[in-house]
Amino acid sequence: MDSAAVHPPPTAPPANMFGNVPGYEGTVAGGGGGYLPPPMPLEPVAPPQPGPVPDDWSIPSLSENVAREAFKSFASSHCCYSSSPAEDGVITSMEPFNTFRYRLETFTESRLTEWAHKPYEGEPADFYTQTAPRPWEIQATPPDLFTNHKQEIRVPFTSSIKDCHTCHGQGTLPCDECHGSGHKPCWVCHGSGTNNGASCTRCNGTGNDRCTTCDARGTQKCKTCDGKRQLLTFIQLKVEWTNNVEDHTVEQNSGLKVDDLRSVSGKELFKNNQYLLYPLLGFPNPAIAQASERLIKEHQSKYSQNSRILQQRQRVELIPITKVNYKWKDSSHLYYVYGNENQVSADNYPATCCCVIL
Repeated sequence: MDSAAVHPPPTAPPANMFGNVPGYEGTVAGGGGGYLPPPMPLEPVAPPQPGPVPDDWSIPSLSENVAREAFKSFASSHCCYSSSPAEDGVITSMEPFNTFRYRLETFTESRLTEWAHKPYEGEPADFYTQTAPRPWEIQATPPDLFTNHKQEIRVPFTSSIKDCHTCHGQGTLPCDECHGSGHKPCWVCHGSGTNNGASCTRCNGTGNDRCTTCDARGTQKCKTCDGKRQLLTFIQLKVEWTNNVEDHTVEQNSGLKVDDLRSVSGKELFKNNQYLLYPLLGFPNPAIAQASERLIKEHQSKYSQNSRILQQRQRVELIPITKVNYKWKDSSHLYYVYGNENQVSADNYPATCCCVIL
């Protein structure tokens, strides 16, 4: 019998089966859905206040010994760098170029609904037994503040049972390997039945070999329903908590690339967090005050459209940067030491070689 007659082609799940669920009209379609607008956002909970001004704006000057040790560590971390410039170079001058970095974090919660199903394992079909709670009414367990996390929740009172759309309730499908025949061409004689002019001993001259994938049955368990024949279909709510982070680093004239500063920390001058932030007021550096005003406005506008803002946090750091000039073999060179971690940047290291790691 033709296996296609027993197992007709799979059909897609119904695209509009939840179209009549109150509160979900138009939010669930086929295999996907859409991000759901949150409840109306609130206004900031406190009037703007001037940010505290640190008593100590200074960072201790970097000593030559620390600068040299940082340079040695940098050289030793590169297999193609000779240690001679770091060990024998003579420091001629050191210039500080400290800079400010403003960081804004906006911690959000977003909710997405989609059509979902799983193999039916005896769960109750509660569709329409009660009114389904709306997406933002469903309780979810949030993580710690400013921590990324995801959670999937089956929406109560949206579950129903239906025959599996892949196997049409059969629980099995034709084997992918043998296409439902239960056998494959013999791998020794390649289906000819003969090998070196004699009957193939592997397949006894039949040219066929038993399909080990389906154990010669010609069918495999349906992966969609796991052989259960039925599916539990429901609306699934996906909740995602995201910490959206954006930095603004004040330009400095040292020559060090701003991108290099992303991986280091600085001296924290100010930090606060609350539900919705106001921009920093009275901060001595105008570029930081302007960045605070711009980023807070952008975040509150952008993230309140399709997500709920749970908390915001802002901080200002003073990042140490030291430009180190040195001489090696009668030539002048330079490198930078930056961040609390004393990272080093030396784009034109004067003693490199080509090496291949096998």
